[in-house]
Amino acid sequence: MGLLLRDDVFVDFFNTFLNLPVFGQTPIYISSTGQWNLWPELPSHLDLSPPALLAWLEKHRLPHFCKSSLYLHLVLCQKLLGFVRSGEAAKLLNWQSADWWLLEKCISGSQAMWHFRAFIRGMAGEELTNFWLTTERLLGLDESDERQRDLYLSLLHRLKATHLREGSSVTTLCRTITGSLLKARHIQSISTWREILSKMQEQALFMIQSYWLPKFFIHCKMGMKEEKLCWPLLQEYQDRLLWAKSEEPSGFSENLFTMHIKRSQGLSGPYCSKKAKVEIWALVREVRDIQEMKMPSFQVQPERQPGPAGSTKESSLDKNGLESIPQQSEHPANPAFGGKGGATCLKRPRPNAEQVCHLKDLCKEKALSNLCSSAPVAQLPSLQKPVKTLGLLPWALSAETCAGRPFRDFLKCQDRPMETLLLDLWHDLEEFLSAVLDPSRENSFFLRHLTGEKICKTYLEEGTVQQLPLETRTLRRLRNHLMSGEFSPWIFRAQEEICKVLFGFYEEFLADDDRMFLQFMSLQSSVPMPEMQDHTVGKEEHFLLSQRINQSLKLSQALHGTRNLEGLSSKHWQLIATRDLRNGGSIQAEVEPLLCNTKINEAEAVSPHMLMTAQIFVQKTIPPSHKSSALIMHLAASNMQSEKEVTFLKREVTIISKLFLNIETHSAQIVNISEEERDFIWSLSSKELRNCVIYHKTKVIIFPVLIHSWRR
Repeated sequence: MGLLLRDDVFVDFFNTFLNLPVFGQTPIYISSTGQWNLWPELPSHLDLSPPALLAWLEKHRLPHFCKSSLYLHLVLCQKLLGFVRSGEAAKLLNWQSADWWLLEKCISGSQAMWHFRAFIRGMAGEELTNFWLTTERLLGLDESDERQRDLYLSLLHRLKATHLREGSSVTTLCRTITGSLLKARHIQSISTWREILSKMQEQALFMIQSYWLPKFFIHCKMGMKEEKLCWPLLQEYQDRLLWAKSEEPSGFSENLFTMHIKRSQGLSGPYCSKKAKVEIWALVREVRDIQEMKMPSFQVQPERQPGPAGSTKESSLDKNGLESIPQQSEHPANPAFGGKGGATCLKRPRPNAEQVCHLKDLCKEKALSNLCSSAPVAQLPSLQKPVKTLGLLPWALSAETCAGRPFRDFLKCQDRPMETLLLDLWHDLEEFLSAVLDPSRENSFFLRHLTGEKICKTYLEEGTVQQLPLETRTLRRLRNHLMSGEFSPWIFRAQEEICKVLFGFYEEFLADDDRMFLQFMSLQSSVPMPEMQDHTVGKEEHFLLSQRINQSLKLSQALHGTRNLEGLSSKHWQLIATRDLRNGGSIQAEVEPLLCNTKINEAEAVSPHMLMTAQIFVQKTIPPSHKSSALIMHLAASNMQSEKEVTFLKREVTIISKLFLNIETHSAQIVNISEEERDFIWSLSSKELRNCVIYHKTKVIIFPVLIHSWRR
C-alpha cells in the first residue's frame, strides 16, 4: 500500500474513490505533506497509527477499489501515460519531452480522464473507449467462479448487443478480427473468445492512443490559449520546448515528509460516521436546492429507435409521467476515424450534466406526488429509525455502484438474499434511468431495452415478483413499461419502497464499517458499539467536506456512465491550471475556486499596504526570466546547480522568508496566508528545497485578490 501511494496518479484516483458517500470513513491523502485527513476524525484518546490505517485501507477499501470503474479508468490512464512516455509515441507523433510534460498534466487523474471522456463523447472514440473499459472488466473475471459468472455473462451479453453489433465503430475498426469472432460464436472454447476479445481490445487501445489522444492534446492547447490562468503553464511549455535536454517524466514522487495522520480537534465523544454523514448530507441537499432554483427548464428528448431501411420510430413515455417531448434524429454508427465536425462523424447534442440530474430529481418529485400517497407498502418492516438516514440513502446508493458494491458485499455476508436482490434492482433501475433520461448517450437505445429486459426477467417474473416486499401495483406497472423500454414514474416509487426496506441495513453497514475501522486503529481487543459523536468542526470546514464528497460522486458517476458528461468549457481549462495531484488533486480542484471567491469577497477590506505586499511577494517568487528560472529549477531537480546558482537560490529564499513570512515582521508586511501554509514553506525551505514550487499554492491564494483590485 505504501508503494502504491508513491504514485501520484494512483493517489488521485484512490482519493476520489475513498470520498464516495457510501462509505462511513472518508479519508483523503495529501502526498505533498504525507498527511492523512480523516473524516470523521478519531477520538483524541486514540493513537494515530499510519501503519494501522494502511492495513485497514488494504483490507477494507482496496479490494472494492479494484472492482470499481475508477480503477478501470486508472488502468486506462496509465496505459495512455505509458504511451506518451514511449519511444513509439516520439517516433510516430514527433513528441518531445515538453509535450510529455504538458500532456501528462492534461490526462493525469480522475478529473483529467473525465475531460478526455467529455472531449470524445458523441464520436467514435467514445465507443472505442467504452469497449476497452468493458472488455478490461470482462477479461479480469473468472467465468468458472460461480460468484463472478453472472457478471461475466451480463457483460458479455452487453458487448454483443452494443459494441459487437454490425456497423459499430469497434466492428468497423476490427473487421478482420471480427470475422474470427463471428466464427468463434459457434465454438464453445472460452479461451478462443478471450484471445479474440483481447486482440480487439489492443487494437482499440492503439487507436485511442495514436489518434484520439493527439486530437485531445491539440484541443487542450487551443482551449488553454483562451484561458488566462493557463498562460503561465503554456509559457513554461514553450520554455521547455527550447531546452536541448530535459528530465524524463516520472509517475512516482519522492515524499519529503514522513506519513502521518492529522490530529483531531479535541473530539472526545464516541466515533460515529452515521451522524457525520447526516450533517454533510444536509449541506449537500442545501447546495443542491439552491442550484435547482437557478436551473433553466429542460425537456428530455427520446432517442428514435433504429428500424428497417433506416426508418425510425419514436419511443413513448408513460401517460402518467412527463409531458410529450420532441423528436431527435437518429445517430448513425461512427467509423473509427470520425473527426469533430467532419462528414464522417456527427457529434450528438447532449443536455448539460446538471440539467440531467435536475431532470431526474424533477421527475421523481412529480412522479411521487402524482401517485397515490395513501397506498400501503406491503410487507415493510416497522420504521423505527430516524428518517434523516432514510433521506440520505439514495445519495449513498448512487455512489455504491461506483464504489465496487461494498454494501452489497455486506448484505451477502449477512446472508440477506432478498435485500441483496432489492439492492440489485435499485441499481438496475438507476441504470435504466440514466439511459432513458439521456437518450443521446452512446448506445442509449440498445442499453435501455437491454436493461429493461434484464429487469423484467430477473426481478419481475411470476416466481420472483411474489417474493419481493414491494407493493404489487408498483411491480405490475414496472413490468408493463420496462418490457418495451419505456419510461415510467413508477420507477421512482419502486426505488423509494426499496430504500424503506434497506435503510436499516445500511445503518448496520455503517456501524460495521466503524467497528472495523476502530479495531484497526485501536490497540484494544474489543471495541464498543459506536454511538453519537459531538463534532466541533466549523461550518466552513463542513461545507468544504460536502463539496469534496460531492465532487467525488460527480466524477465517479460520470466515469461510470450513470451521469452525463459535461461539455468542455473555460472552467475545465481553469482546473488544469489549478489542479495539483499532490495537494488533493481532482476532488480538491473545484474547491479552490470557492476559496478564491471567498478571498475576492474579502478584498474590499484589504488595505493598500497588504495588497502591495502581496504583489511584491508574487513578483519576488517569479524571477525576471521565465527561461532562466525554469532552467535553474531543472538544474535543482537534477542536482546540477553550480555553486553560484546555489548561493543565489539560498539568498532569494532567505529574503522572501524574512520579508513576508516572518511572524515578527510588522503586520503591514505580512502576506495574508494561513499559518499552516506559512509553516509549510518554512519547512520546505529548511530542507533546502530551492525552487519556486514551494510558493505555488501561496501565489494561487493571493493572486485572485490582486486581480480583483487591479481590475477595480
